[in-house]
Amino acid sequence: MERAAAPLLAVEGLQIKLSAERVNFFYGHFQALRDISMAIPERRVTALIGPSGCGKSTLLRIFNRMYDLVPGARAEGRLMFEGEDVIRTRNLLRLRQRIGMVFQRPSPFPMSIRDNVAFAPKLLGWKRDRIDQVVEQSLTDAALWDEVKDRLDAPAASLSGGQQQRLSIARCVAVDPEVILMDEPCSALDPIATLKIEDLIGRLAEHYTIVIVTHNMQQAARVADFTAFMLMRAEERSGELVEFAPTIEIFNRPRDQRTEDYITGRFG
Repeated sequence: MERAAAPLLAVEGLQIKLSAERVNFFYGHFQALRDISMAIPERRVTALIGPSGCGKSTLLRIFNRMYDLVPGARAEGRLMFEGEDVIRTRNLLRLRQRIGMVFQRPSPFPMSIRDNVAFAPKLLGWKRDRIDQVVEQSLTDAALWDEVKDRLDAPAASLSGGQQQRLSIARCVAVDPEVILMDEPCSALDPIATLKIEDLIGRLAEHYTIVIVTHNMQQAARVADFTAFMLMRAEERSGELVEFAPTIEIFNRPRDQRTEDYITGRFG
């Protein structure tokens, strides 16, 4: 199979929400990502796939500067979001309001279901009436309202694992983000809860741009419109982007032999 000349930099006919241009990332002197260039289409689901250690979650955290919490971590290059370079912006509160994150394991705060969703709006100084509306709307958007509307004052920890993950999504959308980052959001869930999250992702993509890290290639094939395949360079132990394309092309007509080898289970 002919090897791809370069990763896809633009997505024809679609509005681009995030654009990485030759992004490199370092933990101290160690280079974890090398020369990443890709475009994330607006209101579509983009999956990041690849073997463990190839930098998928690291790349995800660059999109809203979560790496700022790690001493010695730094990014180079450009990561454009709505005309602003994420790597150089100083307004991190606003950035993380616009680009939210859902983590691998459900992470409810030790408070009620209602207060979990209302937590960030309260910090932002929103008025009570607006917060009450946001709580209901966010839980509805996360396909959880009908299950919890009669027990909003119950501890969030009383919910099942799948419900807690949907609560985490409700908490994320409560501040009206434009992008939702998801780091293996189904890895700790059973198949039924996973299906509910996957259905929810499809509905959320009507209003939000979604980037999801997953080790589950079947999940990527089910939920993603576009897929990026990443791999670690053995000689440098740094992650690189091998191929980025519509998901149907990645799984059926990959341009790079390494992508085909991974998809067909020859390695990884």
